[in-house]
Amino acid sequence: MKTLLSAALAAGLLMTTAGFAQEAQPAQQTGAEPAHSPGAATSGETGMSPGASHSTPEAEAHSATPHYPLKHPATLSWSFSGPLGHWDVGQLQRGLKVYKEVCSNCHSLELVSFRDLRALGYNEAQVKGFAAGYQIQDPNPSATGEMVQRPGIPSDYFPSPFANAEAAAASNNGAAPPDLSLMAKARAVERGFPYFLFDIVTQYAQGGPDYIHALLTGYGQEPPAGVTIQPGTHYNPYFMNGPALAMPQPIQDGQVTYDDGAPQTVEQYSRDVAAFLMWTAEPHLAERKATGLVVMIFLIAFAVMLWLVKRRVWAGVAH
Repeated sequence: MKTLLSAALAAGLLMTTAGFAQEAQPAQQTGAEPAHSPGAATSGETGMSPGASHSTPEAEAHSATPHYPLKHPATLSWSFSGPLGHWDVGQLQRGLKVYKEVCSNCHSLELVSFRDLRALGYNEAQVKGFAAGYQIQDPNPSATGEMVQRPGIPSDYFPSPFANAEAAAASNNGAAPPDLSLMAKARAVERGFPYFLFDIVTQYAQGGPDYIHALLTGYGQEPPAGVTIQPGTHYNPYFMNGPALAMPQPIQDGQVTYDDGAPQTVEQYSRDVAAFLMWTAEPHLAERKATGLVVMIFLIAFAVMLWLVKRRVWAGVAH
């Protein structure tokens, strides 16, 4: 037994020595800097210190592997944010107008029906009139077998501005504009550590509207040195997938007329359409938050009641 134990200890000592020798081997090279593969960037080359979560456009421009967006969207204040969030109906109506007069020329809203607009404060007659302003291809052919166009009815969905995806791509330099129904939930910049910890408490879920607003107001800036903008694209530091995108600035000051006296600026247009797209992506958001608040109040009251009952039942029992 002593012989086996001695052999085991000797084998362990040899393996440990070999491991230390392998770890020390790279350090024995003659003071040369670590080799990099072609195109690789060090921490200094990227302008990112270890643990950094944000960087400037200039630093990203010189980085071998830039991180997009070059600028992070600002965190805005929205009526529907937080546990007590609610819809600003006037803002949603303005956002609908911006979508109809500007965005609908290229982007569809295929998951939203006209009758859903009743949630924005429109009555049945107004919804019917709004739907009738669109020409919808009837899914059923006529008696002669031809597909016909008819005025829209409340049960119809917002039609696409193009006959099919191929036609949409052909009209936009080969890239079909995306549907906007769920855009406010599908696009959001990751906030990273430690922001997501605070988001759990504050219930921050407005990354989509913040991004849409930033993108629409981010045009007209000069690209930093070193950023190459391809022909036919437009620089926007808030774009998630690169330094520029194919969509030109879609809206200008004074392009949409508001009837309620709200400012007719790109800033206000962007806020309104971003809020509207948040509604199309999650139309029951306010009701869900109201229900959740009632449930939390009930659970707290129920927990207090159980604690009082427990004290009453066990008050006379010796512990």
